[in-house]
Amino acid sequence: MIRKAASRDARPAARLAGKLWGGHTEEELWQEMTELAADRKAAVFLAEENGKAVGFAQCQLRSDYVEGAKSKPVGYLEGIYVEPECRRKGVASELLRHCQQWAKAQGCAEFASDCEWSNSVSRQFHVGTGFREANRIICFLKKL
Repeated sequence: MIRKAASRDARPAARLAGKLWGGHTEEELWQEMTELAADRKAAVFLAEENGKAVGFAQCQLRSDYVEGAKSKPVGYLEGIYVEPECRRKGVASELLRHCQQWAKAQGCAEFASDCEWSNSVSRQFHVGTGFREANRIICFLKKL
């Protein structure tokens, strides 16, 4: 079952987000998920199995520049995670479908995402669910 998360769902969403985005405390992610649940320009969806959250997806509306997009706002998949034991069952595709439906209901004509170059699993997921590569960039940083 996939459903849009409410503020009361911030803890399970934060637990799953912590597995995707290490380096953040559960409290930081709980605060972020609580804020996102109340934000009209964002949505968090939870996948549940036997009453337990086993996956989440976070999407938002972006009105700034989105690589390759020709319209605004653009629905943007900020993150998606499914517990290992629930993978390869269509859970991530269903989460993505809910995100895309939400974005379309918000007036979006396009939906975008990104992944790290080294994340081949994410690249395969994106291509396998109909995304096309918009561009490749190399990011640089210099200490001053």
